[in-house]
Amino acid sequence: MKFVSNHYLKVYFLISWVLLGMSPAYAQDSTTFTSGLYLENIHRYGREVIFTDPVAFQLAEGTFQKPEEGQGISADVDAVWKTIQPAEDGKFKGRIRSGYLYLTYDSDKKQNALLKVSGSSMMYVNGVPRAGDIYGDGWLYLPIALEKGENEILARFNGLWSGIAAELLLDQKPVLLKVADATLPDIVLGEDNSALMGAVVVINNTSKPISNATMQAIVDEKTVSTALPTIPPMSIRKVGFEINAGNISETGEHTCSLNLFLGNKVVDNRTISLDAREGTEHYKQTFISEIDGSVQYYGVAPQTDGESPGSALFLSVHGAGVEAIGQARAYQQKDWGTLVAPTNRRPRGFNWEDWGRIDAMEVLDLAVEKFKPDPSRIYLTGHSMGGHGTWYLGATFAGKWAAIAPCAGYPTLMGYGSADGKIPENPESELEKTLLRASNPSNTIELAKNYASGGVYIHHGDNDRVVSVNYARQMRGILAAFHPDFSYYEYPGGSHWFGSESVDWPPLFDYFKWHERSPDSLTHSIDFATANTAVSSNNKWLHILQQEQSLAYSRANLQRDMEGLKISGQTENIAVLGIDTGDFQLGDSISLDLDGKELVWIKDQTPTLYLHKSNEAWTPGQKPDPSAKGIHRNGTFKEPFNHRMIFVYGTAGNKAENEWAYNKARFDAESWYYRGNGAVDLISDREFDLEEYADRGIIIYGNSDTNRAWKTLLSESPIQVSRNEISMGEEVFPQDNLGTYFMVPRSDNDILSIAVVSGTGLKGLHTANANQYFAGGSGFPDFVIFSSELPVKGIDAIKAAGFYGNDWSLHGRE
Repeated sequence: MKFVSNHYLKVYFLISWVLLGMSPAYAQDSTTFTSGLYLENIHRYGREVIFTDPVAFQLAEGTFQKPEEGQGISADVDAVWKTIQPAEDGKFKGRIRSGYLYLTYDSDKKQNALLKVSGSSMMYVNGVPRAGDIYGDGWLYLPIALEKGENEILARFNGLWSGIAAELLLDQKPVLLKVADATLPDIVLGEDNSALMGAVVVINNTSKPISNATMQAIVDEKTVSTALPTIPPMSIRKVGFEINAGNISETGEHTCSLNLFLGNKVVDNRTISLDAREGTEHYKQTFISEIDGSVQYYGVAPQTDGESPGSALFLSVHGAGVEAIGQARAYQQKDWGTLVAPTNRRPRGFNWEDWGRIDAMEVLDLAVEKFKPDPSRIYLTGHSMGGHGTWYLGATFAGKWAAIAPCAGYPTLMGYGSADGKIPENPESELEKTLLRASNPSNTIELAKNYASGGVYIHHGDNDRVVSVNYARQMRGILAAFHPDFSYYEYPGGSHWFGSESVDWPPLFDYFKWHERSPDSLTHSIDFATANTAVSSNNKWLHILQQEQSLAYSRANLQRDMEGLKISGQTENIAVLGIDTGDFQLGDSISLDLDGKELVWIKDQTPTLYLHKSNEAWTPGQKPDPSAKGIHRNGTFKEPFNHRMIFVYGTAGNKAENEWAYNKARFDAESWYYRGNGAVDLISDREFDLEEYADRGIIIYGNSDTNRAWKTLLSESPIQVSRNEISMGEEVFPQDNLGTYFMVPRSDNDILSIAVVSGTGLKGLHTANANQYFAGGSGFPDFVIFSSELPVKGIDAIKAAGFYGNDWSLHGRE
């Protein structure tokens, strides 16, 4: 399609740089596009493995043809390419959904450039998958290699939102800094500011890895140098660096100079601003996340009379597009507690599910350590997407909160959806039910009895056009059936946001003040449910340690009679149940009546009674094997991404296979950065060392013929993949167009796992490019095997999917 190069800008920069005595080698040439082709209503992506996308199918099959005006995709697809021009602001706009935008650029030579396409969910650049800027943030610049002649850019989008802006930047520095997406702390006066952490993006626009980079940060004559991790060829990475602001003693803005060194040479420099604030003001606090080792932050609204131990702590989770510090500032400071606002990893992030959930609880742990609140006075609240986060976190971590307060929230992604689509309801086939079972932890309706562990205050405007008040009314009806202590308020005339009272509503905080978490010793009735024991396994003295059916709902409704020395109740889908017995006396004869079967247990020195279910009867036994499925790891393909994962791409295949492995690993790293403000180590199979990465989750790209790390890590895997064949135990799939996502536990560790993105041939491998596993709440079971026809045949292209048994074997496969 047509483009315009701003050559006059290049000439201006050349003249200016010469006058200033600067090198003109990297004067910028900005290229915008004046015409394109688009295709609409062509794909459907949701929060699951199955998707519909004939364009992705043709790309994987190698049959995609250069689009032309009026040309269709295929005889059975009712859609044709149409011409589109950008509006005056340069963005391609229109009421277009679920489509593609096709652009071309004719390069007079092979060269590297930076590409920015804002508004797309992902892209293919000359057939290579690249991350998209789905929310139009405008700071995602990707280094790309342009071929001499025509280059194709195919941008997938869900909806054009405010438009798709496409721009190429030529003649760039080979290595450069970008600070538009910086993660930075505030300088809090009165605290130790000598070792603060920040993060900015480094772009490697060369064909060689960068392994000798250093970031130098200078604040008020204090200089700190931080060695940076390796940045692979033609890639981006958000890097953390240390800041010494110990000299700062006055509030206000302070300049931090950043110098990027390669060896002893400065290759780029930028300045950033840090805000210095009194400890009595709202502020930002950065930290190193255990999820991936990246720099994250949370917002703080400090207690007005100081951080006195034993005060309350409020965890407030923000809505879509809201920064954590903005969430914190929406609240006036309280004289009886501190409020902290985690990020969900991004302003949109993961809907407070998956890694958003982990981020929230990571921040809660940091806040508890720093502010030392009364453990009985920890509260949870949030607005909009954060209202959903409140419903979700409140149900998932039952017994942790004194009270929760969802504001303008929707209970489930299944019912509401977002830019990533809804979780489908009422699946037609048993196979799809199995696939969707991996999303069960997202369904708070099924976990609603967990809310009985604490107070609930529902707050919603009755004129909300974004999140209907009907969601609040739905939850009011559900709670009314069992909850003894919840409050409900509809704000008259309230829209989705009607000012700070949308969240900082005095009656809500009065309700919090009236509630404390009841001690475990005084809690004698617990009705608890979970769908994944590695996410949520206990409510006070009751533990669900192992499931009979993975990711199906497990429930226990137990009552204990301390005087009568009796525990009774009903259970569902539990293989191993744990009951803390510390409130009983040594030698007590405890009568257990579970599921209509009775047994007697004599209290011994063991603090927890472990009950194993066999043949519908319960028997006291040992603590479950930590290497089995349970509370440390319980499966789903996404679980290995929780533990400082490292991406290992194969280099033992042919040229096309090796290119796929690197490109797919880079695409996932870019997507993780964009979605989760994260950073990932990418290494080749030649570089992998088991001892060096003993404490990491591992993601493998390739198969046993193409990835040298396979033999070391996956020789005992129940699923084996080679060229032309996948085997699952005795079951063999002899096809050259299969793709697969699966996980297995690390045999050398009781917590860590390995995820595998693999296939039997290029068609299957390329089909695996179009994924949604970084979408919050998306369900991917332990394993799924599919053919390259997945984008056009859906469930009929799934060859196998399901969950391992509790011993991680296929013998108990579901």
